[in-house]
Amino acid sequence: MRILGIDPGYAIVGFGVLDYNRQIFTPVEYGAIFTEAHTDFNERLKSIFDDMEYIIEKYKPDCMAIERLYFTTNQKTAIDVAQARGVINLAAARKNLPVYEYTPLQVKQSVVGYGKAEKKQVMDMTKRILKLHDVPKPDDTADALAIAICHGHCTNGMEKRLKYDI
Repeated sequence: MRILGIDPGYAIVGFGVLDYNRQIFTPVEYGAIFTEAHTDFNERLKSIFDDMEYIIEKYKPDCMAIERLYFTTNQKTAIDVAQARGVINLAAARKNLPVYEYTPLQVKQSVVGYGKAEKKQVMDMTKRILKLHDVPKPDDTADALAIAICHGHCTNGMEKRLKYDI
């Protein structure tokens, strides 16, 4: 299964493409989409959408895993990130790509084994699981890879449950 992990944002969108087979993750590609701060916001959204369509078309993932939004402070940032997330989901929908959402707590639990793990712990475990020499930069890229790992682990659990329920 090929998983596209996404850490949504409007300045930086982290992405990670992983192949997952029998509990083994293989990195295919990872990086980030950047938009310029002083660009018209609608142009930034268009750029994110265009780049997401390109990534989906190029890497042909079987599904997309994206972080569920969680904001406690800045309302404007939450709305802007939600809009960026909307165009990311639209790009997936246009390619008939199933989308799965995970909370930060679920990602931490899946990657580190502890839902209140610190960001550094998640990044280190992501590096170890994927057998990378360094933690991918920017942080949004490492987060996207962690989200993809979370989906692989969750899918594996679902497959086991389905296998035993039959």
